[in-house]
Amino acid sequence: MNSLRIESYVRLAHAHGSMENVQGSFGGIAEWTAPLLLAVPLMAAYLLAAALTGRRYRRWPPLRSSLWCMGVLLSSAAVLGPLAAAAHGSFTAHMLGHLLLGMLGPLLIVLSAPVTLLLRSLPRESARLLTGLLRSRLAAWLSHPVTAALLNVGGLWLLYATDLYAAMHHFAALNALVHVHVFAAGWLFTASVFPVDPAPHRTGMRFRAAVMIAAFAAHGILGKFLYANPPAGTLPEDARSGAQLMYYGGDAVDLLLIILFCRRWYRSAGREIPASGSDLPKKERTASVRKSAKRGIHS
Repeated sequence: MNSLRIESYVRLAHAHGSMENVQGSFGGIAEWTAPLLLAVPLMAAYLLAAALTGRRYRRWPPLRSSLWCMGVLLSSAAVLGPLAAAAHGSFTAHMLGHLLLGMLGPLLIVLSAPVTLLLRSLPRESARLLTGLLRSRLAAWLSHPVTAALLNVGGLWLLYATDLYAAMHHFAALNALVHVHVFAAGWLFTASVFPVDPAPHRTGMRFRAAVMIAAFAAHGILGKFLYANPPAGTLPEDARSGAQLMYYGGDAVDLLLIILFCRRWYRSAGREIPASGSDLPKKERTASVRKSAKRGIHS
């Protein structure tokens, strides 16, 4: 691994030593063809499913379609195109890709409710099979907030606090595996603390809030750690710039998730209070129960 560090320093010194060079390497529109080739089929499949299921069930919200498209575009830009190329020589560019692929992209995709749309689109038997998988013990374990937080933040500590970051730039398979993990862990964590799609289990709001705060703190501490201890294969100035981007950029995405979380908590508390009140007329309580029962994946 020491030879990897030396090679990485030499490569960085002759390639992209600062964010200014990275910005100049993004090139023209033609260089963004690769991420578009990945994103367009995914966006088209989602929009087609939304249009077709809208004929059978309630119209699919256009906002969710927009969130899906933005999430797919941002995630694709992190793994293909100029930003992905610049990330091989700049830790700052790499960290920008991390924010898009592991935080903002997954959040937008979770909000688009892709599993719900998929359940609406599949035939009855296939939908039952998918529902059975979602209810499995493995899915319940993976989707638990604690497990998801450990896979997400713990994976980042393993990546940046060891020589794994330097090694991923020398082995294509390892590089691809790391990117898959970053996205999958980011999506799993977001879905576990802020579930929009059907989930194997629903933990309490207080418990999810505690896990979420602990994960945010661990992510922030990692940013400070990287500022003082640059990962193997990075230049100190570039590492400090990337660490600052991780810290403050991560806080911005975390703040967005906190606002959405608190908004849901407030609205759910508002619904529970009158629904549980014994002073409501029987007719109103019955109507409230029937209205809640009608909500499902086809709404």
